[in-house]
Amino acid sequence: MTVSKKELEAFMAKHDVKNVEDVQEMTRSLLGGMYSLLLEGELTHQLGYKKHDTINKKTKNSRNGHSSKTVNSKLGKTEIRVPRDRNGEFDPIAVKKHQRDISGMESKIISMYGRGMSYREIQGYLEEIYGLDVSPEFISNVTDQVISLAREWQNRPLSQVYPIVFIDATFFHIKSDGVVKNRAVYTMLGIDLDGNKDCLGIWIGGSETSKYWLTIFNELQQRGVKDILIFSTDDLPGISGAITASFPRAEIQKCIVHQVRNSLKHVSYKERKAMATDLKLIYTATTEKDGFSQLELFAKKWDSQYPHVSRLWHANWGELSTFFKYPKELRRIIYTTNPIESLHSSMKKVAKKSTVFPNEAALTKLLFLAVSNLTKRWTSRIREWPKIYPQLLVFFEEILTEYV
Repeated sequence: MTVSKKELEAFMAKHDVKNVEDVQEMTRSLLGGMYSLLLEGELTHQLGYKKHDTINKKTKNSRNGHSSKTVNSKLGKTEIRVPRDRNGEFDPIAVKKHQRDISGMESKIISMYGRGMSYREIQGYLEEIYGLDVSPEFISNVTDQVISLAREWQNRPLSQVYPIVFIDATFFHIKSDGVVKNRAVYTMLGIDLDGNKDCLGIWIGGSETSKYWLTIFNELQQRGVKDILIFSTDDLPGISGAITASFPRAEIQKCIVHQVRNSLKHVSYKERKAMATDLKLIYTATTEKDGFSQLELFAKKWDSQYPHVSRLWHANWGELSTFFKYPKELRRIIYTTNPIESLHSSMKKVAKKSTVFPNEAALTKLLFLAVSNLTKRWTSRIREWPKIYPQLLVFFEEILTEYV
């Protein structure tokens, strides 16, 4: 639509428009009027007859006055008249029932929340930039829409086989029954046959037992996963037994980086660097046999002061040494859960202003949005996948021939 200068001048003179404030007020009024007309048209279409046209009326339902509704728009608060029908069957499309925003502001609110802004910060931003006065409760209600999206994402179908799946945990504070508790959040990151990363799911942890992990792995199987070739995981209680029960053909590689951190945790600061150097000789060895020999030498040197360290490595050696059987390109990926660290770092960054979450739902909303924003940037496959894929075909030939 175009309006001539004369038509515009006449319109402004008729409505006594003299300044910017008058323009804004007039525009809001026009916007409200247009939406009111749209709703009138929708009701006419639904009833099948125009207002006062009793001759063509073929329904027992009829118009029943109007109600007033204030909505947020890009121009600020706007008043619209919503027509009603006597049977209460009218379901408008232009402005839906209970809809209080016609500016696309809901998507903006969700986007801001997903980037770590608090309710109060979002409230202040909307008031300053758009002149919208919304309450923290309104913002909370808008972001609650994310819960259903998160549930759909968590239950979406997955690939039949993943060559590598990383499992790790990070921690957040949640208030439960008036008490703030440190809750683990478990994340699974999968690498598919094309070398692309995919976050398979997020679980706000219960008790770390084989039964708990069996429940999660059963969930993966219900979503379509039949085989996982290699699990790279932290030494989480009960996880090895659950993996063996759910995916008996899978290899398990415990994270070397976590093992080193745990080893150094209770070591004197002065001796930490020297021990770290000796531990590095274990996991950088050429073969599993050489690595175990270095572990034996480490035990002779350090057991008199820190016997628990070598004992920890010996106890987990079967799952710490898995990576030795593979070529360097594959070793480099699976020996640590570090590929999942950037995901957890993004979660922490987004959640840094929410030191304590009021409930699991609030945490779920934020984590889902954080993961969604991060995974949009995963547009290329992992490094050296053209070399790794043929190696997997050799080592897991019997399994992969079922899928490729």
